[in-house]
Amino acid sequence: MFPAKTAKIKDFPQRHIGPSSSDIQQMLVTLGINSLDDLINQTVPDSIRFHQNLKLPTVQSEYAALAKLKQIAEKNQVYRSYIGMGYHDCITPAVIQRNILENPGWYTAYTPYQPEIAQGRLEALLNFQTMIIDLTGLEIANASLLDEGTAAAEAMSMSYGICKNKSHNFFVSSACHPQTIDVLQTRAKPLGINIIIADHQTFDFSETIFGAILQYPATDGKIYDYRNFIEQSHAQGALVTIAADPLSLTLLTPPGELGADIAVGSTQRF
Repeated sequence: MFPAKTAKIKDFPQRHIGPSSSDIQQMLVTLGINSLDDLINQTVPDSIRFHQNLKLPTVQSEYAALAKLKQIAEKNQVYRSYIGMGYHDCITPAVIQRNILENPGWYTAYTPYQPEIAQGRLEALLNFQTMIIDLTGLEIANASLLDEGTAAAEAMSMSYGICKNKSHNFFVSSACHPQTIDVLQTRAKPLGINIIIADHQTFDFSETIFGAILQYPATDGKIYDYRNFIEQSHAQGALVTIAADPLSLTLLTPPGELGADIAVGSTQRF
């Protein structure tokens, strides 16, 4: 029998969390301070410091704390969400959550210093892009941008760079989400782009546009057939972006089949 030569549990935080005692002492010497308490006293004004002991409950285990939090949460009354504007309730099937969202095999199949660790991530991205291609009816997909508003702004910038009709006008359907319109206006200003916000059903194309963006479904939930608008836009040489709810595309006609050149959307609820 050999005695176990393991580090004491109490030493673990000191060894692995934050600087060591010698590191702290060296920092204090560099700062010309005797202790961490002196550092706090010189940094945080006494007038805003709380000098009484905190009235905290007794320590609980993680399991007990989670059980207590669940008990408190069960007092909430959960209602249906009608916020709209691109924010929708959704159901995540257990098989998807366990085999995709909670499956460590996507990123831990190899040790961290091996380049192969990226294989799971790359496979996940490939699957994501393939799914987006199937849903949008377009030939390629990226993976991906920050959110729908950012993607819409990038689509506008891309259209501005590609279109050759020399127009500075970009049509934005009034049925787009207001948060998307805000981002588009913010991006357009420094680029010298003129935003035209109007109803796509009454827009007469008297002004040449280099691009347009349409919401699908609209921010109020309505579903429009955009084929005629897209055809008239193409007649001016403009590119059309459809901001779609990807999950709705499992039932609706894909943007690519409507004639759209670019599709954006939020996959947050996937």
